Amino acid sequence: MLEYVLIVVGLSLFEVINSVDNAIINSEVLSTMSEKSRRWFLYWGILIAVFVVRGLLPIAILWSSNPTLSFIDVLSATFTSNPEIIRAVEESAPVLLIGGGTFLIFLFFYWLFLEPKYYGLRGEAAIQKHGVWFYATVSIILTVVVWLTIRVNPMMAFGAVVGSTGFFITHGFKENAAQMERRMLSRTTGISDISKLLYLEVIDTTFSIDGVLGAFAFTLAVPLILIGNGIGAIVVRQLTVKNIENVRKYRYLKNGAMYSIFALGLVMVLESFRIHVPSWVSPVATFLIIGYFFYKSKHETTK
Repeated sequence: MLEYVLIVVGLSLFEVINSVDNAIINSEVLSTMSEKSRRWFLYWGILIAVFVVRGLLPIAILWSSNPTLSFIDVLSATFTSNPEIIRAVEESAPVLLIGGGTFLIFLFFYWLFLEPKYYGLRGEAAIQKHGVWFYATVSIILTVVVWLTIRVNPMMAFGAVVGSTGFFITHGFKENAAQMERRMLSRTTGISDISKLLYLEVIDTTFSIDGVLGAFAFTLAVPLILIGNGIGAIVVRQLTVKNIENVRKYRYLKNGAMYSIFALGLVMVLESFRIHVPSWVSPVATFLIIGYFFYKSKHETTK
């Protein structure tokens, strides 16, 4: 029970910190909408974010990595103890883990090399000056991962390629979302509130992929992922309305989220090669990394 509590708390914290950017976008777009539309987003949007996106997405990911099982079989595996189905899910776990780990590692290096940021550690500024090396770095990483995995399990190599493809697809969605956000904030484009609500739900789904994939570094148990990420999503919705300006003051929270993502990506890659990583490592690493950058942020705000 203590292990389950640790996993759920770790998932919730990771979801909250990882969704800060999403909360900021939500807050800015909501400021251009009517009060009725804001209420709809805050109440019905929570149901969609928690039960539809964060509830079905983990099951869909497990299903896609288990082609021999039906969607119903995978769904039942998350809530029952059928040994045959559980065994099939566990046997396919390396493909899921290597794909998710590759996605998260690419996401971290993109942030490290190319995204504008507050520099929280030495060396970050120097690395960003050579941002063009991002593409060479991730290409070399993918080549090495495929070379290592193809001799172990060709499906793992395929999973790594799918993970890298998923990164570039979601990255494209996020780039397009940034352009859409600028149009919506101009207040002169005549975009309806319904269009804005649909945009917020789509961007929430895109951002949630990072959190859902990272959740598999904590556990393969979908009910725990649903509870942990669901709590985090609800907290993010509340931050969107009440405390987003205070959250902005903690400038290094994004750094904490990205270094956590890197750590979780490494855990997933190690576990895909059947290297046992204790279940407490992911939540404890998340607490320590985010705790450090939270302390660093708070220390600067009190100067």
